[in-house]
Amino acid sequence: MDEVAADVRAREVEAQMTDDERFSLLVAVMGAGELWPVRDDRIPPGVPMSAGYVPGIPRLGVPALLMSDAGLGVTNPGYRPGDTATALPAGLALAASFAPGLARAAGEVIGREARSRGFNVVLAGAMNLARDPRNGRNFEYLSEDPLLSATMAAESIIGIQRQGVISTTKHYSLNCNETNRHWLDAVIDPDAHRESDLLAFEIAIERARPGAVMAAYNKVNGDYAAANPALITDILKGAWAYRGWVMSDWGATPGWECALSGLDQECGAQIDALLWQSEAFTGQLRAAHRDGRLPAERLSDMVRRILRSMYAVGIDRWEPAPAPDMAAHNEIALQIARQGIVLLQNRGLLPLAPDSAARIAVIGGHAQLGVPAGYGSSAVTPPGGYAAVIPIGGSGLESGLRKLYLVPSSPLAELKTLLPRARVEFDPGVSPAEAARVARRADVAIVFAVRAEGEGCDGVDLSLPWGQDALIAAVGAANPHTVVVLETGNPVTMPWRDAVNAVLQAWYPGQAGGRAIAEIVTGQVNPSGRLPITFPVDLAQTPRPELPDPAAGWGTPTTIHYFEGADVGYRWFARTGQHPMFAFGHGLSYTRFEYRDLVATGGDTVTVSFHVVNTGDRRGADVAQLYLTGALGKPLLRLLGFERVDLDVGQGTRVTITAEPRLLARYDGVAGCWRIAPGDYTVAVAASAAAMKLAARVQLSGRAFGR
Repeated sequence: MDEVAADVRAREVEAQMTDDERFSLLVAVMGAGELWPVRDDRIPPGVPMSAGYVPGIPRLGVPALLMSDAGLGVTNPGYRPGDTATALPAGLALAASFAPGLARAAGEVIGREARSRGFNVVLAGAMNLARDPRNGRNFEYLSEDPLLSATMAAESIIGIQRQGVISTTKHYSLNCNETNRHWLDAVIDPDAHRESDLLAFEIAIERARPGAVMAAYNKVNGDYAAANPALITDILKGAWAYRGWVMSDWGATPGWECALSGLDQECGAQIDALLWQSEAFTGQLRAAHRDGRLPAERLSDMVRRILRSMYAVGIDRWEPAPAPDMAAHNEIALQIARQGIVLLQNRGLLPLAPDSAARIAVIGGHAQLGVPAGYGSSAVTPPGGYAAVIPIGGSGLESGLRKLYLVPSSPLAELKTLLPRARVEFDPGVSPAEAARVARRADVAIVFAVRAEGEGCDGVDLSLPWGQDALIAAVGAANPHTVVVLETGNPVTMPWRDAVNAVLQAWYPGQAGGRAIAEIVTGQVNPSGRLPITFPVDLAQTPRPELPDPAAGWGTPTTIHYFEGADVGYRWFARTGQHPMFAFGHGLSYTRFEYRDLVATGGDTVTVSFHVVNTGDRRGADVAQLYLTGALGKPLLRLLGFERVDLDVGQGTRVTITAEPRLLARYDGVAGCWRIAPGDYTVAVAASAAAMKLAARVQLSGRAFGR
């Protein structure tokens, strides 16, 4: 149904409702699962357990809402025994592909599998900018850059909603740390906020029109995100004219007054009762409506927004859908892993020849079992179940979710398959001395290193846990032909980097990740991933080497000042003149690419065209990146566009990129508009944020636009 028709129908249906029916749409309760093991009587028998349930209104044809977390696949944290789904790679792996088409395919996987289970709302579209490399949920998100994050999130949302399933985008906004997230105040200059995190949401919402936006847990400039009129009423619903509904995160509705600030639906009401001693929209909101504190028009608007998204996406018109093709979905998971793995360093050892008779030591990382996945609400039970689940625990509400999940795609088994003549020996990596002995008698050593990262917990530092840094150092000292495969949700420090030959960043690579790693190590697939986040040398290079009140216990109010403003990630490094370990956009290949014949034009925006040529000796994919490098004589750095190209040996193609004007502008909060100042601007075609190849100067005419 088109947007106008959906609005009209929502008004017509809402006008026929009783107040009890209106209020019933405003609260989602959790099903029984690991985090909340008690079945709620408000969920009728036979309804599958999931993250959220909202009753329907049968007499008016309004369907119930069944909500599932689904950022990396349809999740099942204890809700439905025996249910499995495609476990996709981490969001960072998806973004590292710089392939919007893959993001849409991933969304289609999620939408089809959600629909097959009867879920009509998925809590997907996670896109908070990676402002801190310790953030436990960075693996769920996409990047440190607003354009890349918006592009990939939008395509994923489109893929989901084209299956007739509502998608959210989340967490609006600045949910950039997990430590005490319920009590965290994220303080930022409002204009800088518009140019960074909010710009990512703005572009994604424009392109994809998600049915719902999920507010973050934290405060933003003193007000909780779910009770923040500047964010919800003024910007989202005002300046951006967003027509869907705004839901809370689970346990993020501190009071009924959130409705006056623009929140339309309370979700995870039982957690609100635990944290805030009240289900804000169940009782308090009704009382506020009875005594006139909640205007009738606001109540109607809350309901109409929910109905409008139902009708716009079509969840009221479901017909029987075919069973998902799980083999095809596995292939999509494999393609994301293949294209998202980043070759960070290679001193000539990779790729290993498939016909090699070498002695190969595979060490550590539970490589004999599978590959890791992040923990928390994004954890997906893969077909056949997990290879292993290792409890970790900790403190706080989400401590029970803190586990090392191993998805059964064994890199060890896949390497043995692809290297049939090699003599492969496995060492678990529990003792550096034992591992070094195994490595010393091998021709090549491949060390797998893992970190368990996830919801509710930030890292203290960027080291590898469980003594793995010492393990890699010992293996590298024993054998200079050492490859390190990092399976982490964030950058790590690499004190052993100079002692090893090659480093692969595999992220959390999903249910086909072991195969993808083996294919890249053996050269069956040419690595083409590019870093969506900067890898610092250490935390001293970041804006906040230490988090505020690092020793504070769970439940302690905390303030983080994002004084870097819009200069997130690679922009911070450019502003401070620091050199990271690996730059945003960095990634090596087994072939070579050249950029030639740059033509750039100005005016209202910047348009460039140039040739990309594969000058190496094997087929491969490149990600050509366009950056703004200076404005009006002042240096700065902003990604203006990118394009992934796949080229055969000697093949070239011409790439054209037109910049999104807001990336060239500054936001003027006093005037309430974007402004491009007239004058000289410099742009560069690059292989990464630290590897500019071709540069040009253009004249922009200057203008004010937008809100």
